Amino acid sequence: MKRLTQISIVVWIGLQLAGCSSSTQKKADQPNAEKTESADTNDDQSFLQFIPSIVKIESFDSGRFLESETAFFVDSQTIVCRLSFLENATEAKITPFDEDKTYAIAGYVAVDRINNLVLLRAEGIQRKPISLYPDVAPNTAKSIYLTKPQNNTLPLHKGKVLEYTTISGSKLYRVDNQFRSKSNGTPVFVSNYQSIGLGFSEVVTYENQNMVIPSIYISDLLKKKVATPKKLVNLQTKTSKLVSQANSKIKGLLIETDYGNIQIKLFNETPAYRDNFIRLVRENYYDSLLVHRVIKSFGIQSGAADTRYAGPDDVVGWKGPGYSLPAHVVPKYFHKRGMIGSPRKPDRKNSKRRSDGSQYYIVTGRVYSDSELDDIEKETGHHFTAEQRRAYKIEGGAPHLDGTYTIFGQVVSGMDVADQIVKVKTDDDFRPLKDIRVKKITILD
Repeated sequence: MKRLTQISIVVWIGLQLAGCSSSTQKKADQPNAEKTESADTNDDQSFLQFIPSIVKIESFDSGRFLESETAFFVDSQTIVCRLSFLENATEAKITPFDEDKTYAIAGYVAVDRINNLVLLRAEGIQRKPISLYPDVAPNTAKSIYLTKPQNNTLPLHKGKVLEYTTISGSKLYRVDNQFRSKSNGTPVFVSNYQSIGLGFSEVVTYENQNMVIPSIYISDLLKKKVATPKKLVNLQTKTSKLVSQANSKIKGLLIETDYGNIQIKLFNETPAYRDNFIRLVRENYYDSLLVHRVIKSFGIQSGAADTRYAGPDDVVGWKGPGYSLPAHVVPKYFHKRGMIGSPRKPDRKNSKRRSDGSQYYIVTGRVYSDSELDDIEKETGHHFTAEQRRAYKIEGGAPHLDGTYTIFGQVVSGMDVADQIVKVKTDDDFRPLKDIRVKKITILD
């Protein structure tokens, strides 16, 4: 086991472009060339303490190497990294920055799919955790991250916090540090030696952005960690036959909202949707999400990933968990009152009619006449059976969606709650003027 002994500090800073006067007008957050300069102050030396707590993490699929990046300890045996880094992995290993020895990851103990975070349990190693900044860091705060010491030097990459904002539906810091692929997942520090979160680089709207997943979300996730690690393969969107069989025996689920409880059941005829919904419930994905869409004479909708931290003026309802599901229309299920379906993008952008990976709607609907049903048949080409006509004329529903949207469940009790919600006042985008949240969804034995 080789440990780091003496380390001198080299600070990496941006090199100002010279030559023409226009170069001085570059934006502060534009990538610059880097240069090194010697720095041996006590302030910089203090960053040596974090070296043992930062690791290189490598992911594997049945022994086949996938990729590597950075992660760090947030308690003595728990490491945080990006969930997307492990989405195809069956195993992972870490190598601390101060050692050459490799340690296995026993599994994950908590996951936040909305904020792309996962907590991992390491085997045979304990380290001092990196302290997390307890609040939102101010704009212009100095931001620093480390890379692995090379040739007895410790590179410090310095920048600043540009803003705390919504990017691709998530609350993130935007910084002018320059993260490389292998430094994705690194802890980003402010001047008090606390981490403001996990840094990474990603292309957003055709431009490379350097961002930090805030430490407040890591702290929240630490409160939810379980004692026994779960296998990494369970993070994948596919479900094993054994788990799927167990899911088929689940009697129902309880949706707890600000307006009351709604009990539902999921259909075994749509197993991919059933298994996906149950997996997200087990991950606490749906907790605190908004009922973000309410349409009278139709129903209520929730499950959008961009609603948990949404402000009053944010445009919401377009972000899912990072994947979609193939359409699975079962002819015997139709959009009568109380049915649960999966929304999707319009046909012009979604020719295969794939469904959103997490959103769902509950049909409250309205009653239709025979003539109205005749008109819908002409417009859609979908034929209603006698049973369906009878239900739409007596119970009501949303017949215009039949044959083109996947139905995967039904309300067992609590339609009065949905009826209350569907009456609330909304804005022009059908978002309730006063937030209505799904507090949590639980599995019923």
